[in-house]
Amino acid sequence: MIIEASNISKSYFRSNNALHVLKGIDLKIEEGEIVSVVGPSGAGKSTLLHVLGGLDQPDQGAVHLDGENIYDLKNTARAKIRNNKVGFVFQFYHLLPEFSALENVLLPAMIQMRQGAKRQFEGQGLDMLDKVGLKERVHHKPYQLSGGEQQRVAIARALINKPRIVFCDEPTGNLDSQSGQEIIHLLMDLNKRNNQTLVIVTHDEHVAERSHRTIYIRDGELVSAAIN
Repeated sequence: MIIEASNISKSYFRSNNALHVLKGIDLKIEEGEIVSVVGPSGAGKSTLLHVLGGLDQPDQGAVHLDGENIYDLKNTARAKIRNNKVGFVFQFYHLLPEFSALENVLLPAMIQMRQGAKRQFEGQGLDMLDKVGLKERVHHKPYQLSGGEQQRVAIARALINKPRIVFCDEPTGNLDSQSGQEIIHLLMDLNKRNNQTLVIVTHDEHVAERSHRTIYIRDGELVSAAIN
């Protein structure tokens, strides 16, 4: 078991009105599993992903990653876990426009880069770009890349520190159908090769069909789950 979440609740307050986004969700995810999270817009999918990944603290409940309750930790300790064990891929790639593909990939590694280890990490970055099919785009800036290529850079960046689990929030939502299929094929292949756990928020039924398990959320509640 890599993730175990229990009784997760999260609300946001606007003008004294409470918006209850997550309502007591329980969820377990096995190591090496591909789990799709689906549901209508506003159901709480992205919020759940952020809570599971240590980005957004729940109002109540616990999230255990590798048996450790990450919300019992101080912010710096939780950030270290995110950097070492967790990768994130978002719909809008969040690449730094002034950095090359390689420099964007190396950003998470720079946090833990030791003096004299730059060459080692650059080698890892080049290897990751090769694995995602961008060997010839190493020095290109984001504006010189297609949407699918930018998402591949974002995936390489998410994987540079060899995380145990990768959270993907609508990774194909900003891509055309062909590029989207290529990205999903890439993620599935990485799962097979590295046994990395994937949790994917998606509206794409083809993504859900290729997952090991699909979780359905509506109005902040887990309403059903299916093994594919």
